[in-house]
Amino acid sequence: MEKRHNDRRGSNNNNNNKHYFRRPKSCPFSEKGAPAIDYKDVRMLQKFISERGKMIPSRITAVSTKKQRELAIAIKRARFLGLLPYAVK
Repeated sequence: MEKRHNDRRGSNNNNNNKHYFRRPKSCPFSEKGAPAIDYKDVRMLQKFISERGKMIPSRITAVSTKKQRELAIAIKRARFLGLLPYAVK
């Protein structure tokens, strides 16, 4: 019997990956001389919020898990104090 594979889930062939270039990601807050995560720094926090006011996931921004948690807390604090909007219409 023939082997079947589901094209939607991807196969183990390396031919599928030739169209994608994956850049090595590094956390912008773990580098030397990186800015500290602070809820009062609204300009820095806005880089990690979409136009609609949602937090951008770490798989897109390349923020490490530990720093993503700190970033989420800082964004929530800034929203609570009125420095950042909860949602944009």
